[in-house]
Amino acid sequence: MIKKYFLFLFLSFLISNQSIGQLITEDKNLPKIGEKVNLSSPYHTTLTFFFNLEESHFEPTKAGKTLDVSGMKNPDAEKLAVQLKQVFEGKGVIIRTSEIPNDQNYRDSTSGAELIYYFDKKNLPGIFLEKEGNEWKFSSFSVSQIEELHSETYPYGTAKLLNILPKIGTQEYFGLQLWQLVGIFILILLVFLAHWIFTVAVDNVLLYSFKRFGYGKLGENYLLPVARVTSFYLIVLLLSIMIRVLQLPTEIWSWVLVIFRTLKPFLITLIFYKLVNVLAAYFARLATKTESTLDDQLVPLLRKTLKAFVVIIGTLFILRDGLNLDIIPFLTGLSIGGVAIALAAQDTIKNFFGSVMIFIDKPFQVGDWITSGDIDGTVEEVGFRSTRIRTFRNSLMYVPNGKIADATLDNHGLRQYRRFYTTLTVTYDTPPQLIEEFVKGLREIVLAHPHTRKDMYHIYFNNLSSYSQDIMFYIFFEVPTWGEELACRHEILVQTVKLANTLGVRFAFPTQTLHMESFPEKKGLVPEYNSDSAFYQNKLGEFMNTALNKKT
Repeated sequence: MIKKYFLFLFLSFLISNQSIGQLITEDKNLPKIGEKVNLSSPYHTTLTFFFNLEESHFEPTKAGKTLDVSGMKNPDAEKLAVQLKQVFEGKGVIIRTSEIPNDQNYRDSTSGAELIYYFDKKNLPGIFLEKEGNEWKFSSFSVSQIEELHSETYPYGTAKLLNILPKIGTQEYFGLQLWQLVGIFILILLVFLAHWIFTVAVDNVLLYSFKRFGYGKLGENYLLPVARVTSFYLIVLLLSIMIRVLQLPTEIWSWVLVIFRTLKPFLITLIFYKLVNVLAAYFARLATKTESTLDDQLVPLLRKTLKAFVVIIGTLFILRDGLNLDIIPFLTGLSIGGVAIALAAQDTIKNFFGSVMIFIDKPFQVGDWITSGDIDGTVEEVGFRSTRIRTFRNSLMYVPNGKIADATLDNHGLRQYRRFYTTLTVTYDTPPQLIEEFVKGLREIVLAHPHTRKDMYHIYFNNLSSYSQDIMFYIFFEVPTWGEELACRHEILVQTVKLANTLGVRFAFPTQTLHMESFPEKKGLVPEYNSDSAFYQNKLGEFMNTALNKKT
């Protein structure tokens, strides 16, 4: 009898993967389980259940007595006991006997101090032991859930393989039975077959379809990476379902289960990480249709933000589902640490919200010329913390977004019209008739230019300065960039000089003139002007017919 007792303890060790030798010394009056069923405590009921379902000591009748089948009609306790053990193995629930209470009146403090014991509330929340009278059994509620849990654990007809595969043979090789080795070989073939099918479907069918409809670049650069990762996820999902049928030893299966639980959230995270590129490409395409260039800069920032968010959320799921870690304390620590970080990084947070306000209000866009205090240059890039501005000295200025959000900006890039103001000075000896025709010619130049504002310009003879007669030249260009404005200025000024040369207008500049008496045999230095206004009108007409008409 003592040998049976130690055999029972040894098998318990294999089940729990943890030594229970301490129980031998503490409780020498344990019942002899080899002779009768012991249901006096959660500990004894658990050992009775698993011990009598071991292959070397397979007595499902005794194991079935640990189930409370009082609420069922025509129950098959033996079948339900076998199915429940398969559920434990398929879910990867490891029973550690050192953690099972050996108290006959054990109460679960998390369930209102009831006489119940849960094995694994996370993976098997509906399976628990309950004391009825003097016996601990799997509760009637748990028994009613066994068939549903079994179908959930072994879906798509894989439960039938549990009865078919063992018929191949139970000879042991390398610590595994023959049917398990055959099952592993079949799984490897299925993996290669599934990989080949997904490769053909993704690389050939999907990519061919996109190329046929003119989206070959989109499919190859964005959707193809997503499809490939998805195919790997489906293979892992298939393996996680099929490998449960092999009923691997607990020591091996526990590690395999951890690998699958880690791979699933990891691959899902990778899928969403790749999908961010697809979403960013879609938004980039929308941004190209708008006139603003700020949304073009927003797309890379949005892509980086979404990727960081996906990585953080994916890491939390890997820690929770894959490594079975409690992330609540971790999140609590983040919230407390976040307050400290926020206090220590006030400027960084201010700059971040400043960048948010820039993207919402859009006070400028990439390529705009802005000025504000020491800021003077063209916007090149808007980041999370700072805005990069290219000065006219070709240096780079990094301005914190918080400062820009609070500053008064003068955005020259958002001007609808670009003003050009100058004063044309002509000499005092220019007759009024010539000035009148010169002003008319300047107005005609403005009206003939394709990029000048026709409803708002001022060209008048408006001042007599110390050395010249001044003509105000005040016009507007309807161009988007400073470079185009300079080109228009060039064209207008060239036409102005040509007009002056045609009419004989001389531009004044600060000089000192010495007047000498004219001698009969020599002409004076002062030019002679025609006093007839019709003469200058003809000159203006010739200029308009040649210079302006030739250009248009």
